[in-house]
Amino acid sequence: MKALIYKELKLSMHPICYVFIVLFPLMILIPSYPLGIGFIYILCCYPILFLGANKGQQSNDLLYSTLLPVRKKDIVLARIFTVIFMQVAFMLIMSALYPLARYINYSVGSGGSSSSSVTIPGLGLNSYLLLLAIAIIGYALADLIFFPIYYKKGKSIVMSTLFTIIGFVIYIGVFTIGLPYIPGLEVLNNLHIGIQVGALAGAILISFVLHIVVYKVSSRRLEKVDF
Repeated sequence: MKALIYKELKLSMHPICYVFIVLFPLMILIPSYPLGIGFIYILCCYPILFLGANKGQQSNDLLYSTLLPVRKKDIVLARIFTVIFMQVAFMLIMSALYPLARYINYSVGSGGSSSSSVTIPGLGLNSYLLLLAIAIIGYALADLIFFPIYYKKGKSIVMSTLFTIIGFVIYIGVFTIGLPYIPGLEVLNNLHIGIQVGALAGAILISFVLHIVVYKVSSRRLEKVDF
């Protein structure tokens, strides 16, 4: 498994994936930018990772992997670990930029007065941990869409990517942009930190369970693919 993950990070991941991971978290620094939108862009790494320029399908990476002395389910697991690595790295960099983003939003939005609230469409910096919780579950649901579709035949890049991005856009739009504007739910924009931490912990647990389902379904489908 260690060798497979090493192969994923060194050979399968196109360099542009690393650029995306570092570049798109910087969107948190844009004043009053709807933060939920930024989480969508990491999904653009999926077709690059699975298809890629001179990688992925174009170099028969999946066929090559199945010819190695490894189990097919380990191939799926290594790819899931790779995708989770991208997601976690993306969110860690964004979180590291959070203090600076909060300072910029306060400075721009209130002329430097820290007593004013930060105004960001939907869930913003005031409920940042809740936003992370929503994104973590969203990524797990995106993987639940992408992996089973892709591994059904081992080459359904277009359909799997299309359904994944559409599903995630609808999900993140409802929970981070639409939901906080429903009368009575505006409290979501300023939840107590303890509640947010609890939501984040619950989201990590839900994501873990969903990724187990992703692994089992996807590996079972890959076992049936005849190359």
